[in-house]
Amino acid sequence: MIRTERLLLRPGRLTDLEPLHEILSNPQVMRHWSGPAHEDIAQTLQFLRRFMDGYGHDGRVEYILEKDGRCIGKAGLWQNAEVGYILHPDYWGQGLAYEAMSAILIEIARRRPDLTRLTADLDPRNTGSIRLLEKLGFIHDRTETGDYLYGGYEVCDSAYYSRVMPAQD
Repeated sequence: MIRTERLLLRPGRLTDLEPLHEILSNPQVMRHWSGPAHEDIAQTLQFLRRFMDGYGHDGRVEYILEKDGRCIGKAGLWQNAEVGYILHPDYWGQGLAYEAMSAILIEIARRRPDLTRLTADLDPRNTGSIRLLEKLGFIHDRTETGDYLYGGYEVCDSAYYSRVMPAQD
């Protein structure tokens, strides 16, 4: 667990199901995620169980973001040194994703000294996430046109970012 000024970053638990479903079933939130909004809570339960089962394994460094005792999102490092985050829209624009990711980057450097470079990919229309990544020290590597099929029906572009990790002593 990690405590920041306003957040607790912690493992997932089954009581996160409803607040997580509120996030993952929101089309506005999921518009720039890896797939469409969850249609039923069973999808979210499967997502949460995978998160809980994989917590701390396979080099992942990921957390539920808790504010005032409630799950408001998820962030961290998953496969292939890729970082990502998702946040309930009621908390957008408050610097919480930056706060969480700043703490997570420190934890990644501590727990994964083998990683010399982190990556992130996103929909280039997601300007808020672009600003966040750049504030975290990520640089734009390239944008690929039409390289992602969102939800099996929409061809989208992808912007690829990376960040060099500082050498550990």
